[in-house]
Amino acid sequence: MQENITNINTSAHVKVDNPEPIIIVDINGCKVTILGTAHVSRASADKVAELIATKQFDAVGVELCPSRHNAIVNPDSMQKMDLYNVIKTGNASMVAASLALGAFQQRMAEQFDIEPGAEMKVAIKDATAANLPVLLIDREIGTTLKRIYHNVPWWKRFSIFSGLFSSIISKEKVSEEEIEHLKEGDMLETAFSQFAEQEKHLFTPLIHERDLYMSARLQKEIAENDYKHVLAVVGAGHMKGMEKIINEKNISNPVEEIQELDKIPTKTSWFKYLPWLIVGIIFLGFGIGFSRSPELGFELLLEWIVINGSLAALGALIASAHPITIIAAFIAAPITSLNPMIGAGVVTAAVEIYIRKPQVGDFGRLRQDTTSLKGWRSNQVTRILLIFILSSLGSAIGTYLAGFRIFDKLAGA
Repeated sequence: MQENITNINTSAHVKVDNPEPIIIVDINGCKVTILGTAHVSRASADKVAELIATKQFDAVGVELCPSRHNAIVNPDSMQKMDLYNVIKTGNASMVAASLALGAFQQRMAEQFDIEPGAEMKVAIKDATAANLPVLLIDREIGTTLKRIYHNVPWWKRFSIFSGLFSSIISKEKVSEEEIEHLKEGDMLETAFSQFAEQEKHLFTPLIHERDLYMSARLQKEIAENDYKHVLAVVGAGHMKGMEKIINEKNISNPVEEIQELDKIPTKTSWFKYLPWLIVGIIFLGFGIGFSRSPELGFELLLEWIVINGSLAALGALIASAHPITIIAAFIAAPITSLNPMIGAGVVTAAVEIYIRKPQVGDFGRLRQDTTSLKGWRSNQVTRILLIFILSSLGSAIGTYLAGFRIFDKLAGA
C-alpha cells in the first residue's frame, strides 16, 4: 500500500446542461469526478445514472458509511437489532438520533415526493450492475454524532439536540428559502443547519471533518487499487471543502488521518469522577442529617426518594411507558442515582422490553413512525428509546434538585 500520496493537482469545473454541479480533480494521477447532489432533487438521481452509464469510471464512491449503506441494501437489518444491548452499551441516544435523522429525510422525501436517498440507491444499484466497486467514503454516522456531542460545550448540548428533535417531528412545511438551502447539503447538514452556521463547535465535526475524511478515503482507495477514474457522489455542500482539501492539503498519510478522525473523544480525567463526587456529597448530606437527628436524616432520605423517583417516573410517563415501568422508574431512580455504574434508564428500558417486547411490525414501521411525536410514543422500539432517555433525564434532574434540597434543609436546620 502506498502510504505517501503526492501529486494532487488543481481541479477543473465542468459545466453541464444538467444543473447538478460537477468538479473534476486529480489525485496522484487518478481523475476523480465529484458530483454534488441534493437529497431533495430527483435530478440528482438521474445525473448519477447518466454518469455511470457512460462507462468511463472504474469505481464509484458514495457519501455513505457502512451502517447507512447496510440500511439501504438490507432494509430489514434493523429487525435484528438487540435493543437491550444497544441501551446497556450506552448507544441508545445515538440510535435515537440516527432514527430521528432518518425521519427527517423521510419527511423531506414525502414533501417533495421522492424516495429517501434516491441518488445513493441509484449509485449503488447501477455501479453493482456495471460490476464497479462501490467505495463507502463517509465516516460512520454514530462516530460523527458522538464527535458532535463531545465537541459541543455541555451547557449547549441539550438545547441543540432538543432543537434537532423538535424540528424533525415538526409538521410545518419547508419554506422556499429552506428548500434552496436543502439543495446544498446532505441529511446531517440539513438537520443541523439552523445551528451549524452559527456554531463552530458543530461545523467542525459535522462538515469540515467529513470533508477531510472523504478526501482521505478517496486517496486511500486510489492508492491501494490504482484506479484511473473514480466517480464520487457527495452532497453538494461538501464539494467546496473537498476541493480545497484535495488541492491545497497534501494528506501524506490518509490511513493515519482516517484513524484520527474515527477516534471517539474521551471524557477529561476529572469529569469521569464527577458522578462519584456527587454521590459522595449526597451521602455526606445524609450522614450530617442523621448525625443531627434520626428524624432529620429520614426526612432527607424521603425527599431524595420522592424527588428523584417522581421525576424519573414522570419521564417514563411522558414516554407512554407501561404502568409497571413507571413504578419501576420511581423505585429504581433513587437507588441507581447513588450508583454511577448503572442508570435508571437501563432499568426502565429493561422492564419495558420484558413487559412489551418490540414486534417485527414495530421495526418495519420505524421510518414512518419516527416522523411524528405520536409515532415515537406508539412504536414500541422508539418508545423504549424514549423511556430510556426521558427517565434517565428525569433521574439526573432529580439528583441535582434533591441534592440542593438536602443541603438547603441542612443549612436551615
